[in-house]
Amino acid sequence: MPVRRSPVERIGTDETRADLLRRARGLHGKVTASPAQYIGTADSLVGKARELGDPEVLGYALRASGTARRLLMLHGEALDHLDEAVRLARAHGLVELEIWARSSRAMTRLEVGRASAARHDVNGALRALAGAKVGEVSDVEHLDALLLSQITVLDHHAGHLQRAEEGHRAVARHPGASDDLAARAMNNVAFLLSQRGAFAEALRWADLAVVRSARAGEALHGQVLQTRAWVEARAGQLTRSLRDFEEAALVCERAGLPRGEQYTDYADAMRELRLFAEAEQASLHALDEFVSAGAGLMEVETRVRLAETRLLAGDLRGAEEAALTAIEVARRQKRTEWRLRASIVALGARFKRGEVTPAGVREARAAARALEVRGSLESAAEAYLQVGRSALAIGQRRTAEADLGSAARLSAGGPLLSRVRGRVAAALIGTLRDEPRLVLAECRAGLRDLARHRAALPTMELRALASGHGADLGDIGLGALLRQGSPAAVLRWMERTRAAAMLGRLPVEPMAPERNARPSYSHDLVGSARETRPAVINDDDGVDRLRRSSWTREVVRPGTGSHEVPGLGRIRDALAGRVLVELGQHDGRYVAVVVTSRDVRVAEVCDVAEIDEHLRALVFALRRLADPRSAAAAEAARVSAMRRLDLMRAALLDPLRLAPDDELVITPVGRLHGVPWSGLHRGPVSLAPSATAWVRTAEEPIGHGAPVLVAGPGLVGAGEEVEALQRVHPDALLLGAAESSAERVVDAVAGADLAHLACHGVLRSDNPMFSAVVLADGPLTVQELHRAGVAPRRLVLASCHSGADVSYAGNELLGLVAAMLSRGTAGVVASIAAVPDVEVVDLMLGLHRRLAAGETMARALHGARGEIDRSTPAGFVNWCTFSAHGAG
Repeated sequence: MPVRRSPVERIGTDETRADLLRRARGLHGKVTASPAQYIGTADSLVGKARELGDPEVLGYALRASGTARRLLMLHGEALDHLDEAVRLARAHGLVELEIWARSSRAMTRLEVGRASAARHDVNGALRALAGAKVGEVSDVEHLDALLLSQITVLDHHAGHLQRAEEGHRAVARHPGASDDLAARAMNNVAFLLSQRGAFAEALRWADLAVVRSARAGEALHGQVLQTRAWVEARAGQLTRSLRDFEEAALVCERAGLPRGEQYTDYADAMRELRLFAEAEQASLHALDEFVSAGAGLMEVETRVRLAETRLLAGDLRGAEEAALTAIEVARRQKRTEWRLRASIVALGARFKRGEVTPAGVREARAAARALEVRGSLESAAEAYLQVGRSALAIGQRRTAEADLGSAARLSAGGPLLSRVRGRVAAALIGTLRDEPRLVLAECRAGLRDLARHRAALPTMELRALASGHGADLGDIGLGALLRQGSPAAVLRWMERTRAAAMLGRLPVEPMAPERNARPSYSHDLVGSARETRPAVINDDDGVDRLRRSSWTREVVRPGTGSHEVPGLGRIRDALAGRVLVELGQHDGRYVAVVVTSRDVRVAEVCDVAEIDEHLRALVFALRRLADPRSAAAAEAARVSAMRRLDLMRAALLDPLRLAPDDELVITPVGRLHGVPWSGLHRGPVSLAPSATAWVRTAEEPIGHGAPVLVAGPGLVGAGEEVEALQRVHPDALLLGAAESSAERVVDAVAGADLAHLACHGVLRSDNPMFSAVVLADGPLTVQELHRAGVAPRRLVLASCHSGADVSYAGNELLGLVAAMLSRGTAGVVASIAAVPDVEVVDLMLGLHRRLAAGETMARALHGARGEIDRSTPAGFVNWCTFSAHGAG
């Protein structure tokens, strides 16, 4: 690994031997504070000492040079230098040098995974210190503190956590502890306290460590800031955490340090936020550094964390592969705790694949018990939860209840998200005992905790992702109510566990800072469909930087973060004769609550897998229709699409016993957000993330300004479209392709009664808040629109994929439609697929004529769709893929 070196300090030719020795002894503190700056000085001093043939000067210079290399993760070179320093000390009877050199080599050996050899060095240093004669050792008190610190670090990594915490506290109080030693000890106390959920005390120790480390140099200060950031993330203080991560990165960069440990801590924080792609990427960066540097200690820890991230993200094969590799590396290093944690991940992957065996459960239960005995309580709680669920899967009800009880007990004093998992364990116990009141009490308590956590997060994206932590609680509670609850109770539960992130009000922020550093999209602005091809963002587009900047904004909200679920009477009033179909998912099947003006009922619908198959085939057919290669291919695609629509109608709507002409309000779940519902039902259809959100769109009308019509650049039919629409809305403000800058569009649209955007669309299914419509000065992202508070009363998005919001665990939704509804827009019309350009004009004209006549979005779209010639490929796509959202 290349090392960036600063200019070497001059070593004068007239220095005496005493000067050189003093310089060599003092150099270690300098390389510890800033290894990249002083490694060249250390190497120069090594060369000078070799010329002089002085073993003591050479030994201390080698120790400084070796320590610099260890901190820069050049472990092989570091060990070569430190081995030579130890040999010199022993050969020449230099007792104090031997103690210092052994202590430095111990930490290097530990970092490459040689814990036994590291302990051997520390014990050798202790024997040398105990046997030293008067005058042989100049700073006994400091060396005593140093070796106590190293014994404690070895205990810590061996999993003796209680003993390690006592040792770290003792080092922090030791009168011989330097700023460096005291700060490291305080840092480790904060880490251990955080692991067992004592966050208030952990943060106090972390603050003390940050203050003390500032006097010990940038290298340590950056590491301590990283730990505080990690503790803050676990304590739910996301804004402070991300700011500390940013500051730590700057400090470590100035110190020239490798970023492996920073990547690891950052990955942990991202995993807690359910930003799994970011967590995996950071873990892989860290792993590359640790493997190339031979840093075995951190390698095994990073492999286990990578496996845990992949398991949460649903990459079961990748999780098991990483876990099995970690088990082998941990076994070679005799790292029992990390081997046990990896074995639990492997069981989790097998559980989710349905491959659990009694032998595997027994082995994992032993691992959970061992983790508990070692004091790794949070890891033990997660292990017991996994073991309990696995035991249930193979019918071991009695032992499963005991395992789940252990998980609930150990989670009670842990961090918030650990407590949520403890509630899952307790709710499962209630299910086993057939005690629905216990089940629902535990689920409600866990969801309340999660709501407080979610409310503290600064963006809609992070709040939506956070709901995934409560997905199991939502499912378990729904199962209990489906077995024994009333239809109204089932509806209330569904409402409580969906689209919570979009119901919180975020502050409105100006556009200017965001527009100064917009992401760059690779696209072709000329085409027959309203999408950019390929819709890909470059690696250097600045999206990650923009996202992080939004995460670090302080957002203060009063209350608990829970949202009010409207009562049945209020829902019926808002429906005004419409029929509500609220869909849920449990045990691999879709269920529905149907609310009419006369009754409320629960209906079994169909298997999830059945709809997945039909939806994949339909999407494929629509893509072929949007860009047909021949008339025969288009007709075959149309027939295929119609067949899949018929099959989905039979599976999803026929079991509900609806009248063909009922006007429906549908709140989908999961992949059902991608279903073209308007193509399944003969009457008008409106979609919403939840009944609560739909009621709000009916009760809170906003925007009374003139209509706004916008044509984006590079789109053949856009200009013709908005000019035709201006004849329907004579008072409308028209912004042509050259005038449609982001600033003008946002200003115009913000208070409009009706806005129409005829633009290219860019879909980011991996990060829907950075999906965009392309304007004259570039893409305008969902993130920008949402933060700017843009909320016309009604919005028509004549753009490709503009209605393709993405569903997340916990029944959350992110995308352009969800963002607009969350800001107060009452009605949106958008498409879930690519939109044929010129052919869409007729549909838009029919829609707007009806809107101008006072119809709602759903009724206007229904009428306009009825005039489309579905025999043409473009006509069929437009008829099928546009949907209305909200009550407006």
